[in-house]
Amino acid sequence: MSDRPSPARAAVVLGGSHTGMLAARALAGLADRVVVVERDELPVTPAPRRGLPQARHAHMLWSGGVRAMEQLLPGITAALLDAGARRAPVTTDMVALSAHGWFRRWPESHHVLLAGRDLLDATVRARVLADGHVEVAGGTEVVGLTGGAEAVTGVRVRDPDGRERTVEADLVVDATGRGSGAPRWLAALGLPAPRHREVDTGLAYASRLYLAPEQAREGFPVINVQPDPRDGGPGRAGFLLPIENGRWIVTLNGTRGGEPTAAAEDFVPFARDRLPHPLIGDLLARAEPLSDVAVTRSTVNRRYFYERMPAWPDNFTVLGDALAAYNPVYGHGLAVGAQSALLLRELTRRHGLGAPGLSRRVQKAVARPVGAAWDLAIGQDVFYPGATENGPTTRDRLVAAYVSRLMHTATGNGRIARRVTDVTSLERRAEILLSPSVLLAALAGPLKPPLPGPPLTAEELKRAGLQ
Repeated sequence: MSDRPSPARAAVVLGGSHTGMLAARALAGLADRVVVVERDELPVTPAPRRGLPQARHAHMLWSGGVRAMEQLLPGITAALLDAGARRAPVTTDMVALSAHGWFRRWPESHHVLLAGRDLLDATVRARVLADGHVEVAGGTEVVGLTGGAEAVTGVRVRDPDGRERTVEADLVVDATGRGSGAPRWLAALGLPAPRHREVDTGLAYASRLYLAPEQAREGFPVINVQPDPRDGGPGRAGFLLPIENGRWIVTLNGTRGGEPTAAAEDFVPFARDRLPHPLIGDLLARAEPLSDVAVTRSTVNRRYFYERMPAWPDNFTVLGDALAAYNPVYGHGLAVGAQSALLLRELTRRHGLGAPGLSRRVQKAVARPVGAAWDLAIGQDVFYPGATENGPTTRDRLVAAYVSRLMHTATGNGRIARRVTDVTSLERRAEILLSPSVLLAALAGPLKPPLPGPPLTAEELKRAGLQ
């Protein structure tokens, strides 16, 4: 028997944002060394960075993602809450208007974590980097993959001084987000272009931070005003999320022909006069703006079907927005990233880092949470004019008709509201919505009459200055 030590195992994660850091955590200990290659220099404390412009907009982490993140980083939920994040029970602390009317605030079924993206990322990053197995190569750009069509052997990077070098790895994880170069890198290895689909509503986002009225800085509910994508016009929506330090982050959005502007003087009028209900505008009129208006148009739904490629190289996998990016209005990107990182850990533990076929297995496994979020997103977005080249498919129309009936039923049936949030929280698969009891309930419709207005309590109205 040889006394020669086993060669050190290395993994490289491309991208140091939410999914990238969780992927690094998933591989820590399974690899002797995990290198996170990040174009930005990552801040130590919660702070903006150039490569994450979407941090200026509202984010929430559904409980399906919270649970996955907690398995990867035990105690991270408590750390976030200690840092100022808020746990909001669903649907108890949600005031939401749908195309079918106001939802009732049923007893808690699931929850979301609410925090500014800078706080979320900094808290997670600090916990991940506390592990001695993980290091960050900041200010470093990815040039391409090394290896061939059968297996990736590492990654070519460009250091801050402009020099290029190769980082060898037993596994390379692409978590570089919407701007991923994976299709180009794979083509350079001799692999065919992946099949992909885009659903582009032309959505524009405008977001602004506010200091809530003093009496509404603790325990105020989430406010969500949704459009009807099938009314033939632009869809306009708004979110008000209570986050750390008594602040509200407010995101307004509109599809093609109904976009908000970057002008500060237009923000409250858009919320009050252009959304399906003026509630958010009325609340903002009594709050103090803390920031300029940030605008983005990087909202297209885009999914690469890497799991269906006839050939896939060993030692390379794609996660997060690099695999599938969703209209941010549905809030599922963070949760899918966490669930995908957990699957990466489970499969790598089972088969071993660098095992033949591991990357293919990971790609097929992460297609499940990706597909669930994808169906939730495009199920509505395909109905906006110009979103797809050929319009909704027959399947799109059938699924949307049933989901519409379910959402109508959920406005007045607490059991169905819970089944819907089982799926939107990414805690259970959509098949539960096809059980006989749910089908019968959808056929019967809501058990309670429509609400006449937003279900805010008298105390909440008073604290917000609306009464």
